[in-house]
Amino acid sequence: MLLDVRPNDEFRAGHVPGAVSVPLEELEAWIGRVDPGREVVAYCRGPYCVFAREAVEALRAHGIEARRATWGLADWRGAGLPVEAQTT
Repeated sequence: MLLDVRPNDEFRAGHVPGAVSVPLEELEAWIGRVDPGREVVAYCRGPYCVFAREAVEALRAHGIEARRATWGLADWRGAGLPVEAQTT
């Protein structure tokens, strides 16, 4: 599962296709929905963004296999990979 932990407005402006938006401040309430057998990869703005690191720590504290993406949306976009945006 690819998890975008940036704020909602940033997710709506552009995100990796198929990513699930769960802003860091909403993560604790959302964790119960994760299939414990599924790995979660969290990403945010870039490799130095702390949101993904904090999300991974929280997920692991709940026994969920998680890792931080070594890239962020800016890197993804810069590589010419597809980005989705929400218009509503």
